[in-house]
Amino acid sequence: MQQGVDSWADPQNVLQAPGRRRWQGARHPLVTLLPRQVVKETFGGCMWRGSSKIEEACEIYARAANMFKMAKNWSAAGNAFCQAAQLHLQLQSKHDAATCFVDAGNAFKKADPQEAINCLMRAIEIYTDMGRFTIAAKHHISIAEIYETELVDIEKAIAHYEQSADYYKGEESNSSANKCLLKVAGYAAQLEQYQKAIDIYEQVGTTAMDSPLLKYSAKDYFFKAALCHFCIDSLNAKLAVQKYEELFPAFSDSRECKLMKKLLEAHEEQNVDSYTESVKEYDSISRLDQWLTTMLLRIKKTIQGEEEDLR
Repeated sequence: MQQGVDSWADPQNVLQAPGRRRWQGARHPLVTLLPRQVVKETFGGCMWRGSSKIEEACEIYARAANMFKMAKNWSAAGNAFCQAAQLHLQLQSKHDAATCFVDAGNAFKKADPQEAINCLMRAIEIYTDMGRFTIAAKHHISIAEIYETELVDIEKAIAHYEQSADYYKGEESNSSANKCLLKVAGYAAQLEQYQKAIDIYEQVGTTAMDSPLLKYSAKDYFFKAALCHFCIDSLNAKLAVQKYEELFPAFSDSRECKLMKKLLEAHEEQNVDSYTESVKEYDSISRLDQWLTTMLLRIKKTIQGEEEDLR
């Protein structure tokens, strides 16, 4: 056996396995890429007849996957990890199966994002069945990030961030849950689902203001909630600012609150120049990120005679 395993180190030895044989394990397309000696020794005749053979096959697939990773053949690596996972399931080794599905997902991220999601979902199913919700939440975030960056499907990214937040909440990991919820709020606002974003920002802001370590960030969440209100209606925004000042007195002295009041005044007067100048003044000290810029531009477009540029 050792000779077959060591032969993987030689790329020239990764050859087509000879013919279609009676070996059930050798029927998978990946096996045709394995060294002939390994295929014969591992899959010869009785692979499915005993747990020791299946365990041996798991090891072979895992080592093959790592060799494919070294060769940057990500799809083949992912397929190998998937095969190892399936065999671990036959052995009732759920944790090992889930680990292999995660490894497969990480490999597929570099070649096939949708297949990466499929593998991670298989891992999540196993982890939730085992009651490992914190780990499941982590992998929902990984899926959300794939939808964000690779597949650009924000609705599905939101769904996975929400699921992750639910699992974190169930495990009393409120800080992690709030991080996911803030991602949901940011995207919800971009999709003009303002009330959904408002509810989240207010919820997280209220939690933050009661924490000595987090209360400084509360003003940012109330500011974003107020901007979402402003995108719906200026009166809503004015009432929201008043509510946040009563709820969190420190908000009144913040630059964010002062900016909101200036923007409300400019909007009421339909004064584009005053609106733009207020934003410029704020931006000179606290740089606007893309999300804030988008929201402020949307509000500006509701002022008659608005110009194209925010700053």
